[in-house]
Amino acid sequence: MNEQELEKFYRSYEEMFRTEGWKTLMSDLTQNAMQINSIEACKDEKDLAFRKGQLSMIANLLNLAVQIETAKQQAEEDQKEIDSEE
Repeated sequence: MNEQELEKFYRSYEEMFRTEGWKTLMSDLTQNAMQINSIEACKDEKDLAFRKGQLSMIANLLNLAVQIETAKQQAEEDQKEIDSEE
């Protein structure tokens, strides 16, 4: 991606993170994670593995804003290094 495409990419994520829909989704996922995280409700190993997968996906979504911000900062630092070398 070129610099303009990358900026548009990050900006679209940042806009999404500010929406009420995103905030509601994060709240719902947080509540769901608490319920899914209970091993007492597991029926068997298969159910436990399924819950582990669910929790992994929820964690990825809950951490997406931080991951995107970290990637943006890294891209900016990389660009600064490239600019200083020129």
